[in-house]
Amino acid sequence: MAATRLAHNVFFQLKDASPAKVHELVEACHKYLTVQPGIVFFAAGPRCAELTRDVNDCNWHVGLHIVFVDKAAHDAYQEDPTHNRFIEENKANWAAVRVFDSLV
Repeated sequence: MAATRLAHNVFFQLKDASPAKVHELVEACHKYLTVQPGIVFFAAGPRCAELTRDVNDCNWHVGLHIVFVDKAAHDAYQEDPTHNRFIEENKANWAAVRVFDSLV
């Protein structure tokens, strides 16, 4: 049986959700959160504003999606200095952060 991958999905609600601040956070995701070992998929971007069906959760501005080779890689990422630097440099503009981790 193959190792189970771990999907780490994070949704950021910003205090200042101006287009410039949304872009700034997306760029920070690309700068700091793509360098850790064990990442097999990475994506970060703004919420698709055109999708507003009743089932769409629209209470966020930037989505981060990382799939790790396994839980151990995810756990190492959580302690990685670049991950911690990302948090320190960006958390002042976070109104809320929601994390959804699943085995895939």
